[in-house]
Amino acid sequence: MKQEGKDIDTILERYPEEPRYLIALLQDVQAEYNYISEENLKLICEHLGVPMTQAWAVATFYKSFSLEPRGEHEIKVCLGTACHLKGSQRLVENLSRELGIQPEETTPDLKFTLDTVNCLGACALSPVAVIDDEYHSRVTSRELKRTIQKLAAE
Repeated sequence: MKQEGKDIDTILERYPEEPRYLIALLQDVQAEYNYISEENLKLICEHLGVPMTQAWAVATFYKSFSLEPRGEHEIKVCLGTACHLKGSQRLVENLSRELGIQPEETTPDLKFTLDTVNCLGACALSPVAVIDDEYHSRVTSRELKRTIQKLAAE
């Protein structure tokens, strides 16, 4: 993860100082740092000339933005009806135990973030988990544990 403020100026320079670029700029900062810090949010507001309340409202409205540090690896477990019936809640419980965090939390070492979602649109492949945008279909707790251990070792 890059250090605060180190590359934010490079990102800001790519955008004209106009409020209409708020979402695009937030997306780029989110992609670069894996979250949007309060310091970076202030810099974005200063650059675009938008009030902090407006930027805060946008950043908290969209789930794709995070104002808290996120893990290097994001794990999403579907809790939709089909996945739930095939044991996805048990997957979440086992992942929570394995990682030492609850859903919507990030490990202290910033290696993993565990999230649950209402539907991933892959009901026929349930239960489904997504790790770093890679779908794991008909997944078991044992498979997820192996994947987590492999990623942790990297």
